[in-house]
Amino acid sequence: MTTVNNQTSHALPQIELATMEDLPAIVNIYNSTIAGRMVTADLEPITVESRHAWFEEHVPSRRPLWVMRQDGRVLAWISLQSFYGRPAYDATAEVSVYVDESLRGTGAGSRLLQKAIDESPALGVNTLLGFVFGHNEPSLRLLQKYGFQSWGNLPRVAVLDGIERDLIILGLRLA
Repeated sequence: MTTVNNQTSHALPQIELATMEDLPAIVNIYNSTIAGRMVTADLEPITVESRHAWFEEHVPSRRPLWVMRQDGRVLAWISLQSFYGRPAYDATAEVSVYVDESLRGTGAGSRLLQKAIDESPALGVNTLLGFVFGHNEPSLRLLQKYGFQSWGNLPRVAVLDGIERDLIILGLRLA
């Protein structure tokens, strides 16, 4: 925070690589989506300890994990993960975006998604995939806004509180 002419202003949110110290905030943001049953197939909160290996899989030069930070606080995050775990798919990555409850709908997800799209070619990624529940209209709209198209529908593959839900696969070819 800086003071200019006796007025307080906050620094603009910055997007940077996540550090292990960010993991508790990353997990808190993730856990905040579980109860809504729209974003994740996890049904119970996860722990920071259970995400250590996942965090370590995010190698900045290939599969980064970025956070959006303002005034030292993690507001949102985006990750690229390997798809299907076999070498023939090395140029394809799954993208996941999670935004703090207080900032949903403010453009934070858009800024992060644009960052991932912009950085993907340098990471050797030419195809991005998103796996989104069919009833998660905000996430579907976000990906579609950036040119993702529906590449598949897995009908009723998830059960959330006794309700069967579709999983939509969206893809964006970058190269």
